[in-house]
Amino acid sequence: MYDEDEEVFDSTTDWVGRHVRRYVETDGRDGHLYQGMRILLLTTRGRKSGKLRRTALIYGQDGDRYLLVASNGGAPRHPAWYLNLVEHPEVRLQVGADRFTARARTATAEEKPPLWRLMTSIFPLYDTYQAKAGRDIPLVIMERV
Repeated sequence: MYDEDEEVFDSTTDWVGRHVRRYVETDGRDGHLYQGMRILLLTTRGRKSGKLRRTALIYGQDGDRYLLVASNGGAPRHPAWYLNLVEHPEVRLQVGADRFTARARTATAEEKPPLWRLMTSIFPLYDTYQAKAGRDIPLVIMERV
């Protein structure tokens, strides 16, 4: 699904784009830890454009699985990266210097509560975001392919 020569478009949010570029240029040495939290780079295929899109996100781990919260800062709509991975669940991750393909899926209602607690222990604002979002914020589970 991913051609190594294909152009990747970094987040258009200015500070996120700078963070992504620093992360890539330093093989994760600068950017994996951000304000005390672990950050990974997620590359998805755009559901409309077909282009590769990359952003930096707080992550957690549950064994070998990587976890993301599609909070969009508590906005009423899902973030674009989440909509993209629902459409195209094969994603690329960079965690520090490690780059690999993963398969993403939304946690089921049964799986979500303990994983949500894990993620809010990393970033407590997720509970605040959930309270204001007016939607069920998805929790994404990604497993290395």
